[in-house]
Amino acid sequence: ILIGFLVLLAWIHPGHALYFHIGETEKKCFIEEIPDETMVIGKYRTQLWDKQTSSFLPATPGLGMHVEIKDPETKIILSRQYGSDGRFTFTSHTPGEHQICLHSNSTKIALFAGGKLKVHLDIQVGEHTNNYPEIAAKDKLTELQLRVRQLLDQVEQIQKEQNYQRYREERFRTTSESTNQRVLWWSIAQTLILLVTGIWQMKHLKSFFEAKKLV
Repeated sequence: ILIGFLVLLAWIHPGHALYFHIGETEKKCFIEEIPDETMVIGKYRTQLWDKQTSSFLPATPGLGMHVEIKDPETKIILSRQYGSDGRFTFTSHTPGEHQICLHSNSTKIALFAGGKLKVHLDIQVGEHTNNYPEIAAKDKLTELQLRVRQLLDQVEQIQKEQNYQRYREERFRTTSESTNQRVLWWSIAQTLILLVTGIWQMKHLKSFFEAKKLV
């Protein structure tokens, strides 16, 4: 049981960090599968390519990034302009694939014209968004109490993940049943069309033979 519990803990979405290059007019989007009622925190840092040093340097203060987030139903839940370094937060209300898109306000920055950016992005999901040292200091928790709090948050996140997996399974089963039903009805329709065509051909041939007085 303990091993299974540890495996489930490891299965929880950890925060993940990445970096990518983006051109002057490019828009980068990422898909994140998130359970419902789950907090997500994203942090990013931008660097501007410098031709003289042939390296990426900290971006100018005037350079900004526009962040747009859509839920699984493609509804915009966040659309906001941030600075060269920023932090965005949102809470999912619908389980499924959320789209996170970023693009620069390059048209407003002459220095960036024709250049490229390096964007470092760090996304934290669920209980990984909690700042436990701050929580411990605020609530005056002992180390044991803080650890219990972390375990409770992890268990809650596991429940959300399990609910999300059940939701995905149910949706997949519904799609499969719908597909099977459509295939069945299409097969029946094909059979009926063949029968009707065969009967019509037989009647047509009979009329032809009668007209020719062959029968």
